[in-house]
Amino acid sequence: MPRYLGDGEELASIKPLHSSAFPQGRADETVLVVEDENAVRALTTEGLKDLGYTVLEAANGAEALRLLDSNPQVTLLFTDVVMPNMNGRQLVDEAIKRRPNLKVLFTTGYARNAVVHNGTLDPGVRLLGKPFTLELLARTVRDVLDAR
Repeated sequence: MPRYLGDGEELASIKPLHSSAFPQGRADETVLVVEDENAVRALTTEGLKDLGYTVLEAANGAEALRLLDSNPQVTLLFTDVVMPNMNGRQLVDEAIKRRPNLKVLFTTGYARNAVVHNGTLDPGVRLLGKPFTLELLARTVRDVLDAR
């Protein structure tokens, strides 16, 4: 069984990676996470909460639209591209009709070229590939929210 035989000085200098080391959100910034996979949605939601955001979550497009309509404080719609019944692009099209200034970030496990070239997404949209790290999530969400 492996074990460490040093004096601990080297280990004391190693700092754990905490979400506070990443760009932070504010409680007045609300992110609506839309993801049909429960585990991915739960991890994303917890990560965003750890970063300081207020988070709402939906398992599908219809649920997301209901939450968007009843929560005018939503600042960012963070949605999976590929979902049953209503894909992320269809959801965003409807959400933008209701809230023209809503910021949007897509996520997908597919390659960017696959979702852009088959017409699901337009070139130039903000897309975060899965799997993503908490650091990448933190930086990308902050970039989208801070963009003019």
